[in-house]
Amino acid sequence: MRIGITFDLREDYAREGYDEEETAEFDHLDTIRAIESALHWLGHMTDRIGHARALAKRLVDGDRWDLVFNIAEGMHGFGRQALVPALLDTYRIPYTFSDPLALAVTLHKGTAKRIVRDQGLCTADFSVIEALSDVEHVTLPFPLFIKPVAEGTSKGISAASKVRDLTELRQGCGKLLARHSQPVLVERYLTGREFTVGMLGTGSASTVLGVMELVLRAGAEPEIYSYDNKKHFEERVEARLAMDADGFAAAELALAAWKALGCRDAGRIDVRCDADGKINFLEANPLAGLHPKDSDLPLLARLKGISYRALIGSIIASALSRVAKSDT
Repeated sequence: MRIGITFDLREDYAREGYDEEETAEFDHLDTIRAIESALHWLGHMTDRIGHARALAKRLVDGDRWDLVFNIAEGMHGFGRQALVPALLDTYRIPYTFSDPLALAVTLHKGTAKRIVRDQGLCTADFSVIEALSDVEHVTLPFPLFIKPVAEGTSKGISAASKVRDLTELRQGCGKLLARHSQPVLVERYLTGREFTVGMLGTGSASTVLGVMELVLRAGAEPEIYSYDNKKHFEERVEARLAMDADGFAAAELALAAWKALGCRDAGRIDVRCDADGKINFLEANPLAGLHPKDSDLPLLARLKGISYRALIGSIIASALSRVAKSDT
C-alpha cells in the first residue's frame, strides 16, 4: 500500500516560537523514521504528509493514499486531535487510530470521565473549573489533584498538582488557567498504585496488550507522575509489568473504558488505585506516543516480548480490518 503519515514535529513548532512544554506532545523526527522503517519492512511505501494544514493542502491538490498512519496531535482547541481524521473522513481515506468523535471526547478529560462513569465504571469524583470563581463551588474532600483538562504527556502536572486546602486549590487553578488557557480538571486524589494499560484493536476485537506499573524512584518528584518525572523517565521511573490481582483488575477496567469511549487500533488507558485498592479510570490516550525507545506503548510491548515492527504491524492490521468491514 501507499501509506501517508500525518504528524506534528516539535522542531516545526519550536521554529514558530513555541516552548518545550507547549510542544511536549509532538514528535521528533526519530519517531517518524521508526514508523517509516517499520512500514517499509512490512512491504509498504510511505509518504510524509505532516500536520493538518499540510494534509489539507495535499488533499486540495488531489493527493490520495491507500491508508494514512495518523499521529497528528494538533495545536489548538478541543478538536485539535480530531482535525486530521475529520479531513480524511471527508475524502473517504482510511486511517489508523480513533475517529474524530473518540479523539475529541477523550482529549477533554472531564467528558471522558463522564462517559466512563455513565457506563458504571469507577473514576474518581471530579469537577471542571472553567473560571477561577468556580473554585468556590468545589465540595470534594481534600487532598485533590488538578491538571489541565485537555493536555497529554503530563503537561501542567507537577508537585503542585496535589492540593491540600482551598488556598492551594485557588492558587493552583489560577496558574493552570493562565498558563494553558483551558479549564482545569479537579479530582479526588488517589493514593494507590498507578498503571498504564496498553490496548490493541477496536470494539469487540479489542484486547489488552499488557499492564505496566509506573513506580517512582528515589529522587523523583514524590507521589505524582509529573511532567518533570516523565521528562527524566529513565532516571526517575521504574516501569514493570503488573501481573497480580491489581494488574488484572486494571486490565478489566481499561478494556471496558476503551470500548465505552470508542477507541480504535491501539493506545493506552491510565488507571490508579484509591486508598482501598479499587482501580479508577484516569484518562484515555488514543494517540499514544510511538517513539521506539521512550514512549510507554512501545516500552510495554517490549516488556511483553513484542517488537516495534510487530506493534506497528498490529496497528495496520487492525485498521485494515475496519476498512474491510466498511467495504462489505
